[in-house]
Amino acid sequence: MRVGRYYNPRNAIAPARTEIIAICKKNSLDHLTNQLVCFGAMSKTAAKAAPQENARTRLLNAALALIRQRGYSATTVDELCAAAGVTKGAFFHHFKSKEALGVAAAEYWSEMTGALFASAPYHEKKDPLERVLAYIDFRAQIIDGPLESFTCLVGTMVQETYGSSDAIRQACEASITGHALTLEADIEAAIARYGCPPDISARSLALHTQAVLQGGFILAKAEGGPQLARDSAAHLKRYFTLLFQQAEVPTTRNED
Repeated sequence: MRVGRYYNPRNAIAPARTEIIAICKKNSLDHLTNQLVCFGAMSKTAAKAAPQENARTRLLNAALALIRQRGYSATTVDELCAAAGVTKGAFFHHFKSKEALGVAAAEYWSEMTGALFASAPYHEKKDPLERVLAYIDFRAQIIDGPLESFTCLVGTMVQETYGSSDAIRQACEASITGHALTLEADIEAAIARYGCPPDISARSLALHTQAVLQGGFILAKAEGGPQLARDSAAHLKRYFTLLFQQAEVPTTRNED
């Protein structure tokens, strides 16, 4: 028997692109764009950061741009230095190796994207499930432009290095799971409000969002365009909607 409240998907309104632009302006994401993390608004020439930024920051900015465009293995130290406008000596002053740069880039990616998502409009929703669905809408909205502008740095790196660099693998895992866990409290609250099958946890659902989104990025790369990634986000929203619509809370029956 089904009891309790049920989520009405008609109440969920996807955030408009104008909301995303407003959030970018609100949080001075012109600066974050120079740091290559305002997902849909990055240019290919943005790797050369402002002159006042130090060499380390410029190298990290270059890493975020070039690795997403070419991949970790195909990006050389010489290319990173050229894009950042620094010498090779400056590179090895800040990073012991290319692997060390990869680890630092993953941490930098988490810091920069964390600022974007922390200020995103989905947090304004009052209902926890609406916040989760609005998060998925937000992710779909920023799947735009060339592949390197919306795909994930750490997802790209871990696919290449999981068997060759444990340090980079761990840094990428921390970044992906760390972002997923920002959704856990809202999912937990949605489960408490609407119910959910007992074998599903908030943590597993939070990680599932990233599995779908990262998988969508792989399909987008294979296809050479964003549509399959958008489709994956749309299917993810449908899954959450159906999951909470179909949640059942068992009741005790008195049998005479």
